[in-house]
Amino acid sequence: MKKVFPFLLLSIALLFSANKVNAQVGITAVPFLQIEPDSRGAAMGNTGVAIADNASAIFWNPAGLAFQKQNQVSITHANWLPAFNADLFYDYLVGTYYIDGIGMIGGHITFLNLGEQTRTDETGLELGRFNSYEITAGLSYGFQISENFAVGTGLRYIYSSLADGSVSGQQINPGSSVGLDLAALYKSDTFTVADRQASINAGINLSNIGPGIQYTDNAQKDPLPTVLRAGWAYTMDLDEMGMNTITFSNDISKIMARNNRVQNEDGEETFEPMGVMKALFNSWGTLEHNNSGEMVSLNLAQQLMFGFGAEYWYNNLFALRAGYYYENPDNGDRQFLTLGAGLRYNIFGFDFSYLYTLEDDHPLANTIRLSVLVNFR
Repeated sequence: MKKVFPFLLLSIALLFSANKVNAQVGITAVPFLQIEPDSRGAAMGNTGVAIADNASAIFWNPAGLAFQKQNQVSITHANWLPAFNADLFYDYLVGTYYIDGIGMIGGHITFLNLGEQTRTDETGLELGRFNSYEITAGLSYGFQISENFAVGTGLRYIYSSLADGSVSGQQINPGSSVGLDLAALYKSDTFTVADRQASINAGINLSNIGPGIQYTDNAQKDPLPTVLRAGWAYTMDLDEMGMNTITFSNDISKIMARNNRVQNEDGEETFEPMGVMKALFNSWGTLEHNNSGEMVSLNLAQQLMFGFGAEYWYNNLFALRAGYYYENPDNGDRQFLTLGAGLRYNIFGFDFSYLYTLEDDHPLANTIRLSVLVNFR
């Protein structure tokens, strides 16, 4: 037996939690689809569904593309799980292009390198080495229905190569699937608050709707991390000239995947993934999940993930950002502060984010993201 597959599944789980497997992420495959890709949103407590005003709207809310007219290319790099020193890294390349009469079209490529692994037999004899990685690529489009409201969609191809060979007589193959996004964004007209110009946005995005991923030659599939994200953003000028502005944002998200509890041939209780459409309608009740050997029951409020962010801009040249992210202790227990900054000069932009975890020895501690963007006419 080749003993690499369980190790890789554990590695994926550790992408999101240090001492316990995230109760929601643990029932899905390819959790890298949930990694917030751009440094700006990451610095604002992982928020952006109601902002979505640059190329990274493809991730946060593709409806935001409809309000954009300037072409842009951006790339983000992060050394992932730096505490493990495991040579993992995350790259995100995104670009947008405006076509007269059609609107803004965006494309992206996301790559997560899971490092080089050693394949062994049951005696520990090394049988070679292989690389593990996951990649997705797709296109997105936003359509403006009115001056204040737009809808958007996106489609991506997902490829996950975790291991090869066989385990317990089952052949291990790369998994693949497709994911669909459906989104909407409302942007208010400007209004006056204390003699200052202000506006408010509201957005919603249901991402990664699609069939599950199959890694072995049996019939079982693991569901995609279908995520429902909704939120708001409030922007206000701090002076009459609009030189100083501040934005407050809040995202609330939830995994829309579910498993059915069944008994196997030996009478043992196990879980099987629920169909994607059925899961969308059955994800609002109590979630029961085996979390580190203990059955955990989560009500709807406990299944929600919260992000809060703030962003200050000086003359659209320099930005300071901060945020806070929270998950229930029985639902991943990710709790961290985020900080960041941004700089714009001519057609170039640079963004930086830093993640500070609220618990010791968390694998996400000290995660740094760096983003570079270029605007074109």
